[in-house]
Amino acid sequence: MEEIIVKGSKAESTIYVGETIENIGKYIPAENVFIITDSNVMAFQGSRFPNFPAFAVEPGEGSKTLQQATDLYQWLLSSRADRSSFILGIGGGVVCDLAGFVAATYMRGVDFGFVATSLLAQVDASVGGKNGINFDGYKNIVGTFTQPKFVICDISMLETLPATEYTNGLTEIIKHTLIADEPIFEYLGESISEIKSFKYSIAEKLVAHSVKIKSGIVSADETEKGLRKKLNLGHTWGHAVEKITGFSHGKSVSVGLEFAARYSVSKGYLTNRDYMRLMNLLRELNLPICIKVNPQRILDALKKDKKKAADSIDFVFMKGIGEVVVERVSFDEIESFVIKPN
Repeated sequence: MEEIIVKGSKAESTIYVGETIENIGKYIPAENVFIITDSNVMAFQGSRFPNFPAFAVEPGEGSKTLQQATDLYQWLLSSRADRSSFILGIGGGVVCDLAGFVAATYMRGVDFGFVATSLLAQVDASVGGKNGINFDGYKNIVGTFTQPKFVICDISMLETLPATEYTNGLTEIIKHTLIADEPIFEYLGESISEIKSFKYSIAEKLVAHSVKIKSGIVSADETEKGLRKKLNLGHTWGHAVEKITGFSHGKSVSVGLEFAARYSVSKGYLTNRDYMRLMNLLRELNLPICIKVNPQRILDALKKDKKKAADSIDFVFMKGIGEVVVERVSFDEIESFVIKPN
């Protein structure tokens, strides 16, 4: 097991990579704990849960709503949860986002922790203290920066994931290598068969590597004033794709990575060779790199991104494999690139 610390401005969060849910009693209070999960996780992993009251939401982004949060507040109130209560989120990215948001806002904030059950949650959603819900179809418009007390990344839980859910998480692992680690990017390309067939030791290595990269960035810039913006690589375009198409987060970010790489080539930041290295890796891992959608629809969604500033947005460009740069670009410039590519 590996312990990785995220240093927030108000609290620290410890990520335990390789720990198991069976040891959850070491990290939570002996009483007054409330579990938030989803029905799929409850069905597959419920027998491993600690013996506390649990609320299972429907799986998927459709549960990240104000109405679902309201239902959870009502459940907590009727269950007599108070400011000394502890909320334990057991699930994937949606559960972590939702449980964290509810915990951060219920009675002005109660302690919480996660058992991340999906690869996407282990390498991204559970780490860093971002908690939020969607509004009007736009991702994470309402949310907080609040660190969980802990995150348990139980690698054994990944073995029960559908192949598509496992693949979704690989997108974030690739993103982290593009930001900060070319050697691990190369390692991914050399380990395709082991990654796709799920080899425990490799999965644990990749989860720990991604968590280290993200935790280092978050510790230096918790509330995304500068450095943390690099973690948005592929997400600016990807979130707009997700809004328009209903693609999964991982697949949408994969399309976003292709867009960011191609845009980086047009700016002279990335070579065609490195662009093709990324495209080959995404294809080998069965991740999409293009979609049949009118780009104007994606642009319209992009202009409502929560990270926009008036008529521009911070965009993450690739400068080779393992280095990125954030630049403020106007929507007119992006539209010019999309509609009239060079």
